[in-house]
Amino acid sequence: MAIEDVFAVVAEGTRREILGSLRAGDKAVGELVGELEVSQPTVSKHLKVLREAGLVSMRAQGQRRYYSLNPAPLREIGLWLGSFDLPDQSSVAPELAVVPPRPSGVLAAAVDPAGDPAIDPAGQQAFGRTVGRAGQRAADLFAQLPKLRRRRD
Repeated sequence: MAIEDVFAVVAEGTRREILGSLRAGDKAVGELVGELEVSQPTVSKHLKVLREAGLVSMRAQGQRRYYSLNPAPLREIGLWLGSFDLPDQSSVAPELAVVPPRPSGVLAAAVDPAGDPAIDPAGQQAFGRTVGRAGQRAADLFAQLPKLRRRRD
């Protein structure tokens, strides 16, 4: 998925809240509805968009659907933003920082065969802050764009 598509997906506030909630781990749709205090159809609609963008994955367990965060597209944005050599902004609120999970699953490729992380924890935290800032900046940029409406002739 293109970076522009991911920016468009995370530009919506409810989707960012869902991504933030999933940082703590897998959650059922009902749990997200309770946390975000929005309707189940609204949460399901946003989860579908996030799933199509590759930002979340879903697994079925009986009648419940559990969603989990897939941080790979957000890392791509972080790497892209990192290429701009932006000044450090340590004033970013900690709740906006995205901290990558410990080496397993998605980060398994970053671990050498001996089991030692190829990425140091300080680097992971700095990267997490960069991704958090990227998401916030993307949201700010999209909020400033004029609404494009189709003219009816």
